[in-house]
Amino acid sequence: MHPALWRAHQLGHGAEAVHPSGFDALDAQLPGGGWPCRALTELLLAQPGVGEMRLLAPALARVSAPADPTDASCRSVMLFDPPARPCAQALTQLGVDARHIVVVHGREGPRGAALRHLLPSADLLWALEQALRSAQIGAALAWLPERLGADALRRLQLAAQAHDGPVFLLRGITARLKPSPAPLRLALHGSPVPDEIVLHLLKRRGPPLAQPLRLVLPPVLSAPSKARALERLVEATPRPLAAARPPGRGRVPQGAGHGQSTVSTPRAGHEPRRQVGPARLGTG
Repeated sequence: MHPALWRAHQLGHGAEAVHPSGFDALDAQLPGGGWPCRALTELLLAQPGVGEMRLLAPALARVSAPADPTDASCRSVMLFDPPARPCAQALTQLGVDARHIVVVHGREGPRGAALRHLLPSADLLWALEQALRSAQIGAALAWLPERLGADALRRLQLAAQAHDGPVFLLRGITARLKPSPAPLRLALHGSPVPDEIVLHLLKRRGPPLAQPLRLVLPPVLSAPSKARALERLVEATPRPLAAARPPGRGRVPQGAGHGQSTVSTPRAGHEPRRQVGPARLGTG
């Protein structure tokens, strides 16, 4: 069978190269074992900042690093219309050299990113398409709105086929209801557990994944901040109520406080009830 063909009940293994994501559990579910090259990958975000940059950081660090340590040349990572200004310190902590990051905005500038939540800028799509066709960059990340035409997505998919690297389109979660030529689509959700992200595989070359993936991201919180976040999580966890006390149980008969011993026995036909204590995190 041709390597580009795959059976529906099997995970696809294309002929194109892939870049490991840095997470073994995720690579085991991705066709080829990593982020695909020469193809679009759509990441649909429940909200910006759920951990998408920490998820992509291992692959971005690998792409932008020079193949030869003695070679000073490297391939840049281009960010098209990011919703916020990249933090060089955070990128360095994640292993990505901020000197290799190139940020591209439309004619409206950085402020226009907040106004393009419905329709993308035509010059921004043109710049993204030209960058992919040039085959001179390492990776591309583009924050695009939900209302993106199917023809624009097809043009980007054709341009990505000339790019020997991963291409990530980050869009809102509502775009999951619309078709897309991207062979790989994932929905990203935050988790109440600190430094964790929940992934739903919406589309891949293979069988659907019934259960979501929970990945532990590189930590960005200090130890005291993480401990406080876990304490708030425990406090917000619903606890089972104590068993209701039957009528008449637990009452002290008259005279019990004057040296008389009393014994409380359950009524006939009723089993004694046990008190249920509060649940503890991790005891199950």
